[in-house]
Amino acid sequence: MNLPQHAPMDWPVVDDCLMLGGILLTTLARRVGRTPFYAYDRARIDVRIDLLRRYFPGAVKLHYAIKANPMPALVCHMAGRVDGLDVASGGELTTALDAGMTPQNVSFAGPGKSAAELARAVAAGILVNVESSREIGILERISHDAGAPARVAIRVNPTFELKSSGMKMGGGPKPFGVDAELVPELLQNIRSRGLAFEGFHIFSGSQNLQATAICEAQVKAVELALSLAQSAPAPVRVLNIGGGLGIPYFPGDEPLDLAAIGENLYVLSERLASELPQAALVVELGRYLVGEAGIYVCRVIERKTSRGEVFLVTDGGLHHHLAASGNFGQVIRKNYPALIGNRVAGGRRELASVVGPLCTPLDVLVERMELAQAQEGDLVVVLQSGAYGLTASPGAFLSHPPALETLV
Repeated sequence: MNLPQHAPMDWPVVDDCLMLGGILLTTLARRVGRTPFYAYDRARIDVRIDLLRRYFPGAVKLHYAIKANPMPALVCHMAGRVDGLDVASGGELTTALDAGMTPQNVSFAGPGKSAAELARAVAAGILVNVESSREIGILERISHDAGAPARVAIRVNPTFELKSSGMKMGGGPKPFGVDAELVPELLQNIRSRGLAFEGFHIFSGSQNLQATAICEAQVKAVELALSLAQSAPAPVRVLNIGGGLGIPYFPGDEPLDLAAIGENLYVLSERLASELPQAALVVELGRYLVGEAGIYVCRVIERKTSRGEVFLVTDGGLHHHLAASGNFGQVIRKNYPALIGNRVAGGRRELASVVGPLCTPLDVLVERMELAQAQEGDLVVVLQSGAYGLTASPGAFLSHPPALETLV
């Protein structure tokens, strides 16, 4: 079924009710116990990982960026399927280690790491992607106290950016990483302080649906790493070129051409095998692995009509799903794909807006979208909700109850 006004919907439907993990949505809602909730389908995650394995060369290491969705059960599932985990805080480090991922395959990136977080990272034996000379000084002291050198890579702020990306993480002035022109000096600093250098992390952007732009950024990242490696105090053992792979959300969005990216990675892998033979090429993905595997579910509390327009007031809202409200980076608000989960097609359809219970005009999940005509008690579903959902939202806003999460 191809619903208008948003990206195509490919979830199974039985008796006009959405299914997730082989379970009818109405049954799943009873099993969870209350709404609102997020639900993630592990089988859809596995399909996405298998697809990447099919297109990418075997030499490429696939890492999951926990910040996209840090639900512990989901991270545990990921730990058994991917080659590594990337964390952005001490809390995520705990989640990664609890999930059973080998510390050798965990890396830590992010500006403003605290001394306590860096001490924990060194004690765990994970790779620290350093982002400043300050971190180098702290790691030297920690390494001295621990009696073993910290494992470090340099997160590089390149001179280029990922064109057409939703969020640009590199190029120009940025709080992330070390400006590329300053990296040779920092490499000498690492050498003099006796830290265990292992490689580079070059992440230029995210949420990109243009394969040509992604391939261009990957080529530039490899070329930059080859240039910087000439100043490295030890052979490069890891080159993390980030991800940037996007998923379709809005009208006109087309799925990414994964085959083109895979072909590009084959060429880059062969080049690295020749010029940096000890380096493992890492692609770090978050949204692309989990975004399309999750849904957000809330329940209609009341139907209201105001001056001819229908409003479905629900028990969910922007405090659970900031991104769907349009307040998480959108310049012009667009609707996430949404439907009435227990009336997917419905006997009648109507233009309706879905709003939450918060006392603010920003609390809009769906604005004037064609939906099945819904009644009190029906279940509203927001698709493409597996990434940057619950933990990226202001859960304490107006003190409403939190949403639950389930992995099926």
